[in-house]
Amino acid sequence: MTNIDVRQTNAFLRAYKKLHTNQKDAVDQAVADIVLAPLIGEPKKGDLTGVYVHKFKCVQQLFLLAYEFDPTTRTLLLLGTHENFYRNLKH
Repeated sequence: MTNIDVRQTNAFLRAYKKLHTNQKDAVDQAVADIVLAPLIGEPKKGDLTGVYVHKFKCVQQLFLLAYEFDPTTRTLLLLGTHENFYRNLKH
């Protein structure tokens, strides 16, 4: 089993730091799922080609986690609710 390098953008880190502990647990699980099965997310098209978005429940709310990956790396791009998510992702 190859070691997977998980990288985080500043945008992802800012959103993660604002979460409560129970929300961070749900996000940590979603990240673990992405590391094990990177195709779990939905591939995006157009401006966001190469970006995948994994949708998951986080304390009764739907969260989206955008990421890119290659065989040895998972780059966590953005985390948040649907509101303004794609607009923020394009910046």
